[in-house]
Amino acid sequence: MADDFRTTQVGERYAQALFDLADETGALEAVRADLKSLRTAYGESADLRRLITSPVIAAEDQGRGLGAIAEKARFNGVTRNFLGLLAQNGRIRDLTAVIAAFETLYAKKTGVVAAEVVSALPLSATQLTHIRSALLKAVGKAPELTARVDPSLLGGLKVKVGSKLFDASLKTKLDQMKFALKRA
Repeated sequence: MADDFRTTQVGERYAQALFDLADETGALEAVRADLKSLRTAYGESADLRRLITSPVIAAEDQGRGLGAIAEKARFNGVTRNFLGLLAQNGRIRDLTAVIAAFETLYAKKTGVVAAEVVSALPLSATQLTHIRSALLKAVGKAPELTARVDPSLLGGLKVKVGSKLFDASLKTKLDQMKFALKRA
């Protein structure tokens, strides 16, 4: 699901518009928090993923669904209006790309280094602290960590910082061995 959050040209254009509006109105932090909440919910809810990505759900139904979520979560008005605009333009399916592009714009403006850590099991606070300090040494800045669980990894970690991915998951190692054995 993290792979769903890739930028696209459409996502970048919408993200730029949202970013500029949020920055001008002083709602940048609130909008960012709203988008982070949506990103987390997307990862945790199959229903939300279906709402956003299904080609059989009408754009206006997608808009109503996201509008209800935004209202219940008490999202900032800029975020709510933006989600309505995406729905109105039939672009809800681009929401993940918008979120990814928005994060890139935010990181450029603020100098924040975002890192996503994916593990097979939940990580303890101590483990996250060790990962954060290792990333601090590697990139020279304190990273803002997002941790999520993906049981399909079987073990190990995947760490993504910007466009760089460090994959030390057991699943990937097993896939590499399987590929090597097929070639032998």
